[in-house]
Amino acid sequence: MQMIEEIDPRLHVTDITKPFEFDLSRPLEIEVGCGKGQFLTREAKLNPNCDYLGIERMLDRVRLFSGKCKRGKIANAKILRLEALYTFHYLLPEHHARKVYVFFPDPWPKKKHHSHRLFGPLFLNALWKRLEIGGKLEFATDHKEYFETVLECFAGDNRFERVEAMPRPKEVWTEFETMFRSQGLPIYSAAWKSLPADDSPLEPLTIPPEAEPREGIERRI
Repeated sequence: MQMIEEIDPRLHVTDITKPFEFDLSRPLEIEVGCGKGQFLTREAKLNPNCDYLGIERMLDRVRLFSGKCKRGKIANAKILRLEALYTFHYLLPEHHARKVYVFFPDPWPKKKHHSHRLFGPLFLNALWKRLEIGGKLEFATDHKEYFETVLECFAGDNRFERVEAMPRPKEVWTEFETMFRSQGLPIYSAAWKSLPADDSPLEPLTIPPEAEPREGIERRI
């Protein structure tokens, strides 16, 4: 990530199939669905020698994230308003991210909507391609059925090994986690690290119209 004197946290796509140019001499951590940036901006401020990228589709949240970075003079955190699957498939450098955080993604609870869920073979393919070998995926949700589905998804993929999840003290809670815990809901978390495997190129995505890159829409109330 190029640091500039006037902080501009937003990344803008100029070529939808060309990866962004990150500073590969610096570690990178990514949060999918970063919301208003409560977790990621805190991490960025505490770790100035690491770059952080938030992916978020809701415009009002993107603006709030950007405001946090500008007010806090956080130059090592960026935000992108785009679909996570597309971003991981096309716009990130290969095997560079040391951590990816997916906290409280939309569980799409109705069975007819399960195809919209983030975790599946396409995302795992792109995730492995972007994580450094030994890099970690941290996952948390309040939705037990979705948690079990994600466990099954990773259990069937020998490119990942389950490891101990990060601690979840109050300091790392996202906006959603704070809300869910205040309601007394249980939180389920897990983590996996990437293992050496066949490093074949990703096949081009065949994207249905509803999954094409576009500005974010509100789904979860």
